[in-house]
Amino acid sequence: MKSDSGFSKLSKRKKLRWVVENFFRNPEEVMRELTGFWHTSEEKQKIFDEFSENTLSNFYLPFGIAPNFVINGTTYCVPMVIEESSVVAAASAGAKFWMDRGGFHATVTDVTKAGQVHFTWNGEKSKLESVFPDLKARLIAEAKHFTANMDKRGGGILNIALVDKKEIEPGYYQLDCTFDTCDAMGANFINSVLEQFAKTLKGFVATHPTFDEAEREVSIVMAILTNYTPECLVKAWTECPIEELGKVAEDDPQTFAKKFELAVRIAMHDVARATTHNKGIFNGIDAVVLATGNDFRAVEGCGHTYASRNGQYQSLTTCSLKDGMFRFSIEFPISIGTVGGLTSLHPLAKRSLELLGNPTAKELMQIIVCVGLAQNFAAVKSLVTTGIQFGHMKMHLMNILIHMEASDQEMELAVEHFNDKTISYTAVREFLETFRADNLVQNKSV
Repeated sequence: MKSDSGFSKLSKRKKLRWVVENFFRNPEEVMRELTGFWHTSEEKQKIFDEFSENTLSNFYLPFGIAPNFVINGTTYCVPMVIEESSVVAAASAGAKFWMDRGGFHATVTDVTKAGQVHFTWNGEKSKLESVFPDLKARLIAEAKHFTANMDKRGGGILNIALVDKKEIEPGYYQLDCTFDTCDAMGANFINSVLEQFAKTLKGFVATHPTFDEAEREVSIVMAILTNYTPECLVKAWTECPIEELGKVAEDDPQTFAKKFELAVRIAMHDVARATTHNKGIFNGIDAVVLATGNDFRAVEGCGHTYASRNGQYQSLTTCSLKDGMFRFSIEFPISIGTVGGLTSLHPLAKRSLELLGNPTAKELMQIIVCVGLAQNFAAVKSLVTTGIQFGHMKMHLMNILIHMEASDQEMELAVEHFNDKTISYTAVREFLETFRADNLVQNKSV
């Protein structure tokens, strides 16, 4: 079963053949199934294959749409890639709820991104500090071949600072560097610049006359961007007079608003609740990040770190009831792009951006965060009124029916039957068993 060392050099079909013959009981069936998900266009399939390594097939996820998003006065139809139908439904419901109440408002406070060169050096700190202005000039000059185009677009290197981190390790320092990458996410740009900084740093210290022989060696630990970008921040909110919330489920506006605010406040103090609360926010955010070809893992990592910035994991959203106003808001750090990477290569990512009006990176940041806010509003609204399972299981009903191999007629009848009933696997199974038993009896009597 062991593959030879040249597995990565095999053709895709030969890789697939080796996998199915060694790991599956029905290799021919699996072979047909996985090749069945190959794109019918060889040209497009080649694009997908080049996104990753050792690709065997394509893993499809639904590409859905959440309409009715009014953000800063502009109406959007937002693309979402996610396997859970209730997420798209909830985002759409949240957007529709606020559409007639002023919509969502958002602003980007900054777009600064960062990275560090981590190094150790055993010389006198005062010497390094004394020559740092010269070093900084050299770093910028020798990275020009990487930064020239970004500089022309109004971005590039913003600052370079020397940071003493001896509390972690004696002689450990960082070059703490900040960047503006304009409409690009900028990961490759930043990492390339940082690696050049590392080379320049070593050469500078090795040859500068300020340092004696024992101080001429710098050990580079690593040079890498950070996905924690707390200054790359979006603030989004929605608000209206409490009385304009209308009757929600069985609650009057005041009762609903108080329960909603308490639910959000609980997520500020209870880690167990905050985890699920924020997961709901990421349901919306990740779906748009994926649809637009951006890195949801980087967005997740940054968001969760930001939620812990006060020493305890907390809700990313806040709610306030003041002077008769209901205000629901979020602060979210997000680093994404609208040019470069998958945004320019994936056919559907390009269509997603076109659907959104080809936004700038700042505009897309605001759209994504507002979807997260809408998602969270819909989830908390359900929690404090009907309960989360009522809507979730209603959307999940079709998945249960497909899993139980229901016919088209059975699906149609099940949807009608469960319109006003609690949905569960047991309840659906019992419905199908009863229907099929009745049918069997009727067929025998005929």
